[in-house]
Amino acid sequence: MVKIMKRTVFPFTAIVGQEKIKKALILNAINPSIGGVLIKGDRGTGKTTAVRALADLLPEIEIVENSPFNADENSYKEFELYKANDKKLTDEIKLVKTPMNVVELPLGATEDRVVGSLDIEKALHMGIKALEPGLLAQANNNILYIDEINLLDDNLVDILLDAAAYGVNIIEREGISISHPSKFILIGTMNPEEGELRGQLSDRIGLEIEVEGILDVEDRILIMQRREEFEKDPIAFNKKFEKEVKKLQNRIIKARNILENIEINTVFLEIIARITLELGAEGHRSDIAILKTAKTIASFNEHMEVQNNDLEEAVFLVLGDDNLLFQRIQKIKREIEKREEDLKKSKLESIEESLQESLQDKLGEINQKLDINLNNEKEEIQDEDKSNDEHLDLSDSISKKTSFVDDSDFKAKDDLESKINEGKQLENFNEIETEERKFDIKKSS
Repeated sequence: MVKIMKRTVFPFTAIVGQEKIKKALILNAINPSIGGVLIKGDRGTGKTTAVRALADLLPEIEIVENSPFNADENSYKEFELYKANDKKLTDEIKLVKTPMNVVELPLGATEDRVVGSLDIEKALHMGIKALEPGLLAQANNNILYIDEINLLDDNLVDILLDAAAYGVNIIEREGISISHPSKFILIGTMNPEEGELRGQLSDRIGLEIEVEGILDVEDRILIMQRREEFEKDPIAFNKKFEKEVKKLQNRIIKARNILENIEINTVFLEIIARITLELGAEGHRSDIAILKTAKTIASFNEHMEVQNNDLEEAVFLVLGDDNLLFQRIQKIKREIEKREEDLKKSKLESIEESLQESLQDKLGEINQKLDINLNNEKEEIQDEDKSNDEHLDLSDSISKKTSFVDDSDFKAKDDLESKINEGKQLENFNEIETEERKFDIKKSS
């Protein structure tokens, strides 16, 4: 029987402290492709409580109704519908929404319980329907949680590695092979004092968090009070934090919706590559994990482009949080900033030289145009001077032609005009005299 952890669990937002654990779990809820979380720490530090509380934050998923493998529409068509003898591609597929769950894999689990059992006789006639689903089927599109993962049997570790790498669980019995989808978020907790985790499995997990007990007295008091209140009335306690949980859940959904649109500049990509190389990473898993985590943090912070603080937090979550790593990040940043500054300075100098050349060419063109305009103006002035000289010559000619008229001529003209005036006066006098005579004759008669 598959064990699925259900409510009522301690509310996620009621957990005191342990911010790194909570952040790592939230980021995987937003972006499962990060690859899960490995939480290292002593017993009693809240590791398991945080993982189980994550269930309330998980958004609903859409799966095919009655699918034994918790399959979505695409994987159902690929693994079930195509292979079932009594199904046709035209059959209607009914989808239902269901909450994501945390599926727990116990240490004592057998291989059949993990991968599923297969009835050979039925498999020959019924194909995939002959498979009795195991934990990996139930974990598909959910979270697979393994407490004390470092103590897991090697053969189960190999099975987990294959499923995590390909997203498929393959069951092989007596020459018969059946597969089904198994894409899950792997979360493991462990106490390092009890043994190390196999390197291959550790490499498959995206984030690795080390936790310690809370040392602040007030926080420890609050932990005791909340735990006691929860145990007395779990439903009432969950109700108390319901709004906070819902708010965080909505924030996760919003981050999921914008995740694919998040951008990251090439400078940050260089920082990631240089840090992983300095730490001796030969493969690319750590680079990709940092990149995915940085973008996911940016989406959670509602940044459409990865910021400095998003990148630094991602590096610490993937590679560990220590002062030496922080110093390396700052050193690389300073080197890149200096290089960018030198490049910027070089570009500015190049632009300045180009502008100077362009300015000189422009000034040459302007001077050439000015010389042409000045020459044209000189020619116009010379033409005007020449025209003025011609006018002066004409005036002299006229003066010469009229020089024969002397003062006596003007005096004769004046005398003539005087005589004409006198004649007019005499004429007027005669007219008056004639009128007087007419009056006298009329009077005498």
